[in-house]
Amino acid sequence: MIQAIFFDLYETLITEWEDGKKRTSYSVDTLGLDRHTYKKEWTARRDKRMDGSYLDHRMVLKEILKAAGRLIDETIIEDIHQKRIQAKSIPFQKIDEEILITLQILKQRKIKLGLISNCAPEEVYSWNNCLLADIFDDVVFSYEVKQRKPQPDIYYTACGHLKVAPNECIFIGDGGSNELQGASDVGMKAYHATWYQPPFISEKMTGFPKLESPTQILQLIASMES
Repeated sequence: MIQAIFFDLYETLITEWEDGKKRTSYSVDTLGLDRHTYKKEWTARRDKRMDGSYLDHRMVLKEILKAAGRLIDETIIEDIHQKRIQAKSIPFQKIDEEILITLQILKQRKIKLGLISNCAPEEVYSWNNCLLADIFDDVVFSYEVKQRKPQPDIYYTACGHLKVAPNECIFIGDGGSNELQGASDVGMKAYHATWYQPPFISEKMTGFPKLESPTQILQLIASMES
């Protein structure tokens, strides 16, 4: 019997994309770095951004500038920081109705709902103000617990919070950060959420059952209970 379902956040419950384009963006040009250099330095710090090694987004920008031998302008840093917070707030402002209905039905069936998200603080700044916050029994943000997917510890931490065993759980996500394999490795049943992914992306990932719409989760649970 499934006791809990854990979800990924970005591109599973919320999306940054619409009609093949980012719904919002912001510029870091005022840092004075060419875009290739900035992207390389930003990407190189991904794991540390996710596991809470940095206090906040501002610290990441300062370290990138320091590595490039550039002066740090606090005003510019703060301006970019606020723009990033605003950009990351957009996906939280409108939650897909099918997702909300599915989650509410799962709650009615007494299935515990948990969230496991690789994220930096500014990426979930708007979580508490979105419609999802009151539905979930527990949330595990990687930067808070100093663990990240696909490391086993973050899944065990999430299970501990809900007092369930991994083999009593389902994990559903878009597959980023090798999260499905990580969930499977600890004993969870992992499913690939494809409803926000174009086919040319979702088809590249194999080895895990695919869910094409949130309501398929209800069908999945029903089949397990029959």
